[in-house]
Amino acid sequence: MATKGFTTCLWFDGRAEEAANYYVSVFKDSKLGGIARYTEAGPGPAGSVITAEFEINGQKFVALNGGPEFSFTEAISFQIFCDDQDEVDYYWDALTADGGQEVQCGWVKDKYGVSWQVIPSGFVELVQDPDPEKAKRATEAMMSMKKLDLAAVRRAHAGE
Repeated sequence: MATKGFTTCLWFDGRAEEAANYYVSVFKDSKLGGIARYTEAGPGPAGSVITAEFEINGQKFVALNGGPEFSFTEAISFQIFCDDQDEVDYYWDALTADGGQEVQCGWVKDKYGVSWQVIPSGFVELVQDPDPEKAKRATEAMMSMKKLDLAAVRRAHAGE
């Protein structure tokens, strides 16, 4: 039965249950939900997973085994707002492990190709500072990074 709100559906090629388990292992405030399987009516093999539900930080997701027709792009990404640099490092390391890749400016692709932005607390205020010179220095520092280093962005912001 559908509930109010929305659920993000992520399309996988045969790896939906694996992906749901992976995300639940990475995110501390997460849990698995129901697993739906194909019946003899198909279109997949009877007993194989069609969807795996999971929740991260209160946001509902469903991983769908939709086939090879579509893949993820950077046109859609999820933002992870972190309390401190240690949390940034944790998510960065977890999401780049086992075939994930560092991208640029705090972006990372996990091993399934899903894009994430790993953002430390206080970062947005630095790059959006009303003082255009401070914002420019902070933004230039960010542009030179893959994983965001909040201390380095703060130093650039301050003109150090």
